[in-house]
Amino acid sequence: MTTDGSGKRRGSSKSRIEEASPKRTAVALHYQPHDDSAPKVVASGRGWVAEKILEVAFANGIKVREDADLAEILAAVDLDEEIPVEAFIAVAEILRYVYAANGTQPPEV
Repeated sequence: MTTDGSGKRRGSSKSRIEEASPKRTAVALHYQPHDDSAPKVVASGRGWVAEKILEVAFANGIKVREDADLAEILAAVDLDEEIPVEAFIAVAEILRYVYAANGTQPPEV
């Protein structure tokens, strides 16, 4: 999830990353559906750190979804901590988007 600080959602492109903005925030999540735990924040940063998170995601074919409000909520979570309850619905929607974008079905839990 990323934001450029404007709160606007923009389409992501693997071929280009926009000029670094000190207001840009990026958060990476890790989710193991069979662990009986919520997704965890595994990387978070602003400015050039956010750009590096995006660069790694694009280089590895990881789908990126932009959501300014959710990025700000998740950026407040400590690394390796589960996402807060108030983010569950938004993150579930993003997981649905990722599975659809990859042409796969979510695993049965």
